[in-house]
Order: sequence, then C-alpha cells, then structure tokens
Amino acid sequence: MKSLMERAFFLKKVSLFSDLDLEFLLAIAEKLHEEEYDAGEKIFHFGQVANRIYFIARGSVRILTPSWHSIQELASGDYFGDESLFNDEPRSYQAQSTGDSLLYTLSRSHLLAIISECPSVAVLLLQTYARLFPCRYLSK
Repeated sequence: MKSLMERAFFLKKVSLFSDLDLEFLLAIAEKLHEEEYDAGEKIFHFGQVANRIYFIARGSVRILTPSWHSIQELASGDYFGDESLFNDEPRSYQAQSTGDSLLYTLSRSHLLAIISECPSVAVLLLQTYARLFPCRYLSK
C-alpha cells in the first residue's frame, strides 16, 4: 500500500486535483481506497450500480461498450466512472484492466464531500465531461 504522501503526490498529477494545495490533497488521499487488477480483469460491467470514481495510478484500462467493443484506452493519471455518480444511472459501459493496474477509488459520498469543500473540483468534472461527450463514454 502506498503511503499517504505518495497518494497525495499522485493526486497532484491528476488534472481534476492539480490546482489543489497539499493539505487538501492529503485529506483526499486519506479517503482513497487502493485496488489492484490483473491484465484482462473486469473492473466493472455494463448496468452495474455506480458508487465510485476510479483513478489510474499504474497500468492501463480499456473502456468498452456493452458488447465489448473498445471505446477508449486510459493510462496513469486518467480517471473514469465519474458520470454515473451524478446521474444515478447504472453504468452505460464496461471497464477492463489491460495491464496489471493499481487504481485508487473514491466513493460517491467522499467525492460529494470534496466538492462541497472545493467547488472547483465540480467545475473541472463538468468541463471534462463536456469536452469528452459523447465519448464519455456512450451517448444514450
């Protein structure tokens, strides 16, 4: 398991949190859960209830349609799974680790607490979603 400081420095490299100061990053880092996935392992599937956002610390992740067609490849520093946290809809795509990967996750309740303390995080999420839509990840 990575130290609190290592997780905070990782968060500083994520576009969503890059403008935050170290004190706030340490508070967020305390809330992160660490998950490891083997190459080819499914992270979540289509229709699954969304309850966390994922940050790629090491490795890579493929975003897939419900029929397993590749939509996008993500790498270290990227994040995914955020849009379903806000629309209370089940996942509209699947995610699979394409290499041995270390992911940090943040629960919906922790993310909402962070947004209430730092609204600029919400603005960055909206900007990311707007820039990548409809690719992020499937339009209805």
